[in-house]
Amino acid sequence: MNDKAFMKEALKEADKAREKGEVPIGAVIVVDGEIVARAHNTREHDQTVLAHAELIAIDRACKALNMWRLEEATVYVTLEPCPMCAGAIIQSRIKRVVYGATDPKHGAHASQVNLFDVPFNHRVEVESGVLALESSEMLKAFFNALRTAKNTL
Repeated sequence: MNDKAFMKEALKEADKAREKGEVPIGAVIVVDGEIVARAHNTREHDQTVLAHAELIAIDRACKALNMWRLEEATVYVTLEPCPMCAGAIIQSRIKRVVYGATDPKHGAHASQVNLFDVPFNHRVEVESGVLALESSEMLKAFFNALRTAKNTL
């Protein structure tokens, strides 16, 4: 599989979040060409700020591989990681991040800050814009539906 194929899997996860009324963000973690973990946002359901797709996927990958160092992993996420998720990506030693849409409000790669360029002990390769339009459109549709519902009350 290639980056677009794995991002399509992350988009499937994002759609699961949307179906549950969650912000539609999805993530998959790949090692040696195989998906070892997948997740989507569950902040509303779990009522915790920590329930970001990336954090859940990282936790699941660590458990699946029985290790916290994910040095050969790539995380595919539909939205530019926030600072909290970027920190977890760096701390877990993930090799590469591939994301779709930019996040102008909270993005920690190109939009607000670039945590991946800070000289921590681990450097992460970053690829942005993979299926960005699909990721962005899903988010826009979700928030438009929320605004419409709010205005009809």
